Amino acid sequence: MSETTTIRVDRSTHEELRRLSARDHTSITDTVARAVRCLRQDEMGRQLTAQPADDEQVWLDADLG
Repeated sequence: MSETTTIRVDRSTHEELRRLSARDHTSITDTVARAVRCLRQDEMGRQLTAQPADDEQVWLDADLG
């Protein structure tokens, strides 16, 4: 097991983590890691759907031929 640390969550969050972990037959640590990954993927999705910056748009519109 890798090095660990403690995080504080309210009781309702802890109960939800326990419920999700039990449902998925995994540890709370793995459930939290999966949640963090989902949050990162959501952020990437928001970045990919954002309007490109001016310099990015110039690059996207460049003539390749």
